[in-house]
Amino acid sequence: MRPLLAIDGDSLAHRAYHALPKTITRAGRRPAGALVGFANFLLRLWDAERPRAIVVGFDTLEVPTYRHELFPAYQSGREFDQAILEQLPMLPELVDACGFASAKAPGYEADDFLAAAVAAEDARGGKTLVVTSDRDAYQLASESATILQPVRGVSKLARIGPAEVRERYGVEPSQVRDFIALRGDPSDRLPGASGVGEKTAASLLARYGTLENALADGRFSQQAEELRQYHRIATLDASAPLPSLADQAPRWAEASALAESWGMRALAGRLAALD
Repeated sequence: MRPLLAIDGDSLAHRAYHALPKTITRAGRRPAGALVGFANFLLRLWDAERPRAIVVGFDTLEVPTYRHELFPAYQSGREFDQAILEQLPMLPELVDACGFASAKAPGYEADDFLAAAVAAEDARGGKTLVVTSDRDAYQLASESATILQPVRGVSKLARIGPAEVRERYGVEPSQVRDFIALRGDPSDRLPGASGVGEKTAASLLARYGTLENALADGRFSQQAEELRQYHRIATLDASAPLPSLADQAPRWAEASALAESWGMRALAGRLAALD
């Protein structure tokens, strides 16, 4: 059975943007590196994996999520170049033009759509390939879901299943949320439990199984509610709304026409050659 390919669009766009020269432009000398790099990666994924369908999840940067409301410092201090900010809103249009599905809604992050896609594909008895550089997604690894994690920019992918999660973190995929709550996550500004690093978090979960069991045993009594908040923040929301994930046929000619209208002739040519 051909897999569903679920992609963290923002993650790949940022990696592509930083991996390619900033001199890549489109019509009006506007920046285009993120668009070109994202498109190239999308085409490589299609060619390598031949999925039955692709869904690309996107953040809505203008609207806070429940995570920001729970913990105002969540993801604070992040600054993005204006050059990539003006390209991000164009990516869903490119995905849709290719004949694939894009998912974006206020209050949800790209990773939430990945979780929803995995749940939907599991329900139909299928397999999912989840493409993201965010290790929060390790909680999705299972016999039916494999994480494809870009390394070396976007030129290589590591395949992460339950065994790799255990090897890297020392916990089961189902414990990743508890692990993040205890250890913290510097990239999201989550401090975690006082004095707890990776090894201690893994050993606590080996003993207690879950964060809640550790709290019930009296551990971290002064931080209990904070740690529960961190756990909720680290939990991907599989209820995120998804578009139709029926089998797809690429529309390369339509995508080529869109790239041409943006003044991206080289990309338009590559897309047209696939038709």
